Amino acid sequence: MKKILLTGGGTAGHVTANLALIPSLVEAGFEIHYMGSYDGIEKKLIADFDIPYYGISTGKFRRYFDPKNFSDPFRVLKGYSQAKKIIKQIKPDVVFSKGGFVSVPVVRAAAKNKVPCIIHESDMTPGLANKLCAKVAAKICCTFPETVESLPKDKAILTGSPIRKELAEGSKEAGMKFCGFTTDKPVIMVVGGSQGSASVNEAVRSSLPKLLEKFNVVHLCGKDKIDNLLLTKEGYKQFEYVKAEMKDVFAMADIVISRAGANAICELLFLRKPNILIPLPTSQSRGDQILNANSFADQGFSIVIEEEYLDCDVLTNKVMELYDNRQTYIDAMSKSKINDPISTIMGLINEAAK
Repeated sequence: MKKILLTGGGTAGHVTANLALIPSLVEAGFEIHYMGSYDGIEKKLIADFDIPYYGISTGKFRRYFDPKNFSDPFRVLKGYSQAKKIIKQIKPDVVFSKGGFVSVPVVRAAAKNKVPCIIHESDMTPGLANKLCAKVAAKICCTFPETVESLPKDKAILTGSPIRKELAEGSKEAGMKFCGFTTDKPVIMVVGGSQGSASVNEAVRSSLPKLLEKFNVVHLCGKDKIDNLLLTKEGYKQFEYVKAEMKDVFAMADIVISRAGANAICELLFLRKPNILIPLPTSQSRGDQILNANSFADQGFSIVIEEEYLDCDVLTNKVMELYDNRQTYIDAMSKSKINDPISTIMGLINEAAK
């Protein structure tokens, strides 16, 4: 039986692609192992699967001053030593890394042990961890065409980001029942990320008087961001977060308003959902969401509203524009070259594990 070592963590986005691959890896007969930090989110997320987990010492790579910058390199070196020892014990045939600072000692240790490594970059511009791993990687999977052009031709592969297949198995009827909606109006789904977005929430709620004339609105507003004054608003349903029912909510949605994290927008592409993207501004991020959103707009998949221009009128007008032209966006997404990320990545994994 061939063995694969998965790694990646620090945030949920650095784990979800690994989770999406697990069913296909099991089907292909791989023995799966996971290596991450001692107590990071990756350990919590992988706990739902019957997969051996190995925690190692990790340190974060920062582009800004922090006192921990002096101690974290030693943690990384310790993690590198631990990873080398574990890899010699389990003897994986291939490593797949989703990135994040957790992955650096794992990938570098695997390469030192001559284990082929495949890494995945979700954003248009590689994060620092993947930059540190790229030199020793056999292949670099990318979500955006622009990323492929900036990497070595013999390594970069346009794959898209692996998406859980069950997201496409939702029921529109179940979604309607879950939200208490009737079928007389189309549905807008609003997603601001697991923590929610105050600016997106405010813009959506201020637009409700106009939006609810034509649409039902389901709003995933983030933890502790429910507006109690709108709990009984007809046609408007709020949730902090949705897990098991997410596939049904997606199936029900006619259009989506979302932040522009790479995993989130790849789900919209996979499901062919016409969308408005409101990327995080550079004041709150390194600007990767802006690049992600602009790439999707250039490919005809999305409408983009920069946060500095976001208000009730702009949002309402763009919603109407998107809905009226939704088939154009569906057609563009249907022509995407990254329609089957999991099959493409599995092909690379199988080739590397020979």
